[in-house]
Amino acid sequence: MKKKDITILLVDDEPDILEIVGYNLSQEGYIVVTAENGLRALDQAKKHKPQLIILDVMMPEMDGIEACEKLRAMPELSESVITFLTARGEDYSQLAGFEAGADDYITKPVKPKVLVSKVKALLRRFKEVNEEPENLKLGNLIINREEYKIIKDKKEMLLPRKEFELLALLASKPGKVFKREEILDVVWGNEVIVGGRTIDVHIRKLREKIGDDRFKTVKGVGYKFVE
Repeated sequence: MKKKDITILLVDDEPDILEIVGYNLSQEGYIVVTAENGLRALDQAKKHKPQLIILDVMMPEMDGIEACEKLRAMPELSESVITFLTARGEDYSQLAGFEAGADDYITKPVKPKVLVSKVKALLRRFKEVNEEPENLKLGNLIINREEYKIIKDKKEMLLPRKEFELLALLASKPGKVFKREEILDVVWGNEVIVGGRTIDVHIRKLREKIGDDRFKTVKGVGYKFVE
C-alpha cells in the first residue's frame, strides 16, 4: 500500500495540534482527515475507514478512551491501528487506553520527525496484519517470508534477519530500482542510524550467497533484483 492510499484520522480538540501534526503527515504523502472530538471521530472513521487513528484522550463530547472502545467495535476498522497522542503520562491513563483497544501511546509534546517515524512504524504493523505472508518463487529461488528462510536449488539456507528482509524487499518487485532511502526506511526503519555503506555490505553478502547476477547496482540511485 502506497502512502497516497493511506488515510490517517487525527483526533484532538486543540486546533494547533490538528494543524501542525496534520501538516507534517500530509507532507509525508498521507491522506489526513481530522476531528475535534470523539463523536466527530466516529463519523469520520465510518466515512473514511482510516488505516491509522491518532486519538487524544481528554476531549469534549466524548473522550478518547470511550471513542477508542466504540471504534474497536466497528467491524470495518478491526485491523486499523489506534494510538493515543496525549500529554497525560500517568500509568493509569495508558492502561485505560490499552484496555480500550489502543495499539500504542505517544506522549505530547513530540517532535514532528519523531512522530513521523512512529507513524511509519505503526503503519508497518498494519501492513504486517493485512498482508498474508506468501512464498516468492523466482527461478531456482524460493523466499519463504513467513518462516524467514530461503530455498535455492532445492537447498534450504538461513540468512541473518536484515539480509533476508533486504532480499525479500528487492525480490518483491524484480526489475524495480529501490532507492537507498526507501531501503533504509523499510528494512531498518527508525531502529538505528545507519548509512548507505550498511546497504552495500548487505548486498555484497547476498551476492555471495544468492548469486552476483541477481543484484544490479544503479549508480547514485540504489539496487534492483534481476529475476
